[in-house]
Amino acid sequence: MAAYFVDSSALVKRYVEEIGTRWIRSVTRRNAPNRIYLARITAVEVTAAVARRRKGRALTSTRASSILYRFRQHLAGRYTVVEITPALLTAAMALANSYELRAYDAVQLAVAIEVNRIYQMAGSGPVTVVSSDRDLNAAAVAEGLVVEDPTPHP
Repeated sequence: MAAYFVDSSALVKRYVEEIGTRWIRSVTRRNAPNRIYLARITAVEVTAAVARRRKGRALTSTRASSILYRFRQHLAGRYTVVEITPALLTAAMALANSYELRAYDAVQLAVAIEVNRIYQMAGSGPVTVVSSDRDLNAAAVAEGLVVEDPTPHP
């Protein structure tokens, strides 16, 4: 079973049609033999991304409501959600300083590093970080993580 840590820049593609949507859906679909990890803050970020698209009229209110309803259903059962702890926030502060990341990107990276550490300690292979954020991806690579950007996938 493959394991993926998916940040919000990639996960939003699961719900809103963009470049990379088909690929991220294939990775996150229910019958895919993959384990999908998310940081708890991803719920806030995906909700905000959908709301911004609704405000900008890229999505109708009805469509945005439908997307958020489906996302909440998936959040409750399809994904493994990692809670944010004080230790993760401390790690995120150091990562934000080292790589000059935005706050939530630093938290995403701290969680990805921790999930990868735990997964490998259990004797499994590396967790792949899935993100469309260039700065976050560069920092993840610098931290030795495997990264996949869904954007180049049709």
